[in-house]
Amino acid sequence: MAKAKQQPKKEAAPKAPGTRSEAPPRMLQTYRDTITAQLTKEFDYANVMQVPRVDKVVVNVGIGEAKDSDKALDAAVGDITTITGQKPQLIKAKKSVAAFKLRAGQTVGIKTTLRGRRMWYFLDKLLNIALPRIRDFRGVSPDGFDGRGNYSLGLREQVVFPEIDYDKIDKLRGLEVSIITTARSDDEARSLLTRLGMPFRKR
Repeated sequence: MAKAKQQPKKEAAPKAPGTRSEAPPRMLQTYRDTITAQLTKEFDYANVMQVPRVDKVVVNVGIGEAKDSDKALDAAVGDITTITGQKPQLIKAKKSVAAFKLRAGQTVGIKTTLRGRRMWYFLDKLLNIALPRIRDFRGVSPDGFDGRGNYSLGLREQVVFPEIDYDKIDKLRGLEVSIITTARSDDEARSLLTRLGMPFRKR
């Protein structure tokens, strides 16, 4: 009796990016391995749940000309999508302002909220690549805290991010980055961000 032909073994399909087996972002690993213990010692936390962490990062751009130019809006959306890896939401005017010829419902800006892996990758890129590319950079302002452990900084040009090609942009645009933490005070948030690599300027 003839033996049945043996079927070749199927190769395991490659795991998609973002699966649990994928290594965590470098900055997140540093936070877990080193910074958590340092903050616990500095502020004498009773348990690890008290240790402040970065909760989310919000990137927003004001686009006054968007109400008159779809091209300007598309260009800004493209830049932020390229920088963050996530398509931003439109910010619309809540009220009409006659002096600025602005009607309620018109688009005046865009924003995107980053969490998880994208947040950590963006922070790493911001601190270690984008900020050092700023001309005559001497550190970020230490006065950007809001009293509740959150920090905001403004960037004058989107071209400090390496993904943006200067020759292909329609114009230079500034953007604001807000880092929202679970810290209970600005001092705790400042220590967290400093240990992550935020280059605060000396007073």
